[in-house]
Amino acid sequence: MKNIKDVMAKAINLSELLEYQSGAVVSREVVRKGAGTVTLFAFDKAQGLSEHTAPFDALVYLVDGEAEILIAGKKNKVKKGDFIIMPANKPHALKAVKKFKMLLVMIKS
Repeated sequence: MKNIKDVMAKAINLSELLEYQSGAVVSREVVRKGAGTVTLFAFDKAQGLSEHTAPFDALVYLVDGEAEILIAGKKNKVKKGDFIIMPANKPHALKAVKKFKMLLVMIKS
């Protein structure tokens, strides 16, 4: 796993920054600023995050795999190369249909 400072100002493949772990959800913060964060997650198959809300809009980009993302009661199938925006204050949950990696971009406003 590379140190984030080692990849600054260089092109890098996101999937190389974080490895899958059996039976787990793992994350790695890529950017933390006052205006928001960028975090990479890796979900093993059948893993997920239970329903919750966030005070800011969040963009999820799938780097690898396939997920089901529930937003305000609506199921969304998302696969590698897709992105979806989860609106602020709307309940959402994520589940790995296949193991997947996602980049979460949270911009505070």
